[in-house]
Amino acid sequence: MTLTQRILAALIAGLACGLLLSRVADLAAHVTPVAELIGKAWVGGLRITIVPLVFALIVTGIASAADAARAGGVAGRALLFIAIGLTASALAAGLVVEGLLALWPVGAGALGSLGLPAALPSQATAITGDWLLSFIPVNPIKSAAEGEMVPLVAFALLFGFAATRIDPGKRAGLVGLIHSLTDTLMVIVHWVLWLAPLGVFALATVAGSRAGIAAAGTLAHYIAIVVCACVAVTLLVYPVVRIAGGVGIARFARAVAPAQAIACSTQSSIASLPAMIEATSGPLAIREPVRNVVLPMAVSIFRITSAAANFAVALYVAALHGIAIGPGLFVIGALVATVVSLAAVGLPSQVSFFTSIGPVCLAMGVPVEILPLLLAVETIPDIFRTVGNVTADVALTLIVDRRRR
Repeated sequence: MTLTQRILAALIAGLACGLLLSRVADLAAHVTPVAELIGKAWVGGLRITIVPLVFALIVTGIASAADAARAGGVAGRALLFIAIGLTASALAAGLVVEGLLALWPVGAGALGSLGLPAALPSQATAITGDWLLSFIPVNPIKSAAEGEMVPLVAFALLFGFAATRIDPGKRAGLVGLIHSLTDTLMVIVHWVLWLAPLGVFALATVAGSRAGIAAAGTLAHYIAIVVCACVAVTLLVYPVVRIAGGVGIARFARAVAPAQAIACSTQSSIASLPAMIEATSGPLAIREPVRNVVLPMAVSIFRITSAAANFAVALYVAALHGIAIGPGLFVIGALVATVVSLAAVGLPSQVSFFTSIGPVCLAMGVPVEILPLLLAVETIPDIFRTVGNVTADVALTLIVDRRRR
């Protein structure tokens, strides 16, 4: 069994165990606190890597992007479109989620059904001078220590761009050191993820013992909301291709359909690459030099539904906790989701789920304790994430080619 399958099995087993415990009050009173302690300890193990890993990923991501931009005009233009696309997808997904939650809100007691007994007080952030000043990383060490993700991300961006301006030899040494830091942190993350089935089982046991079958209903509602956000972003790609690429929607849909089918069955953009090459070289008639540069880059770093879905998850968790997201928090969440999703490329899905969504939640003042349970059901949204990513990769290659002509 893969790690994802083991985590999902642990979720189901934990909910079933918790449901049985809910019928034996005396046993539940002894078992539930122990399970809650184990679950919290495991979540703490994941959280200790978020701050340094996000900083390292952003810095190395900027360095890699700068090297690609220097490689030629095609790569530089592709990077510009990637940045625009990721930001637009996050904002669009956020609007879709807010609209869906207004029409189909989180049920009363949904937070309790997942094992968290108390909600945070509602809050909203207004766009003021003090709010804008909070972006400035006056003390990045303090920000890192207190988990303040917005100034930390701003500092990482500044640090990364500054690193591209120093002597190439020194830059290579600095980036190499940070790569080593990333690799070391990944070892810790893999150690923690090795225990993921135990942690998820413990958290699911708590949820099941406190709310029984209601936990499954809340998870189904979450899946539906995130899937709708991914589908909405994917559908927006088609009119963009028509407007920016000059290709009819029906023609593009026919060309990309085989790659989408492979993406749906494999949940892997890399596995869909041969079908994407066939689509871009045949039906869409994209020139080989452009295809050879842009398509591999797109597969590697242009995960359009990642920023969208990560922001959607953060908004859903905020709704679970009763946190009102004002315009300020909304913008902050979308921007952090964009930056972090671009930086977290190449990570395993189990790792990127937490390291990509955790910073978004922390930047918006949303607790992350519920994320492990949501990770356990990520398999279904991941299908729609991959289909959206493949669609956008082909669209990006097409648009860059048409804009070069």
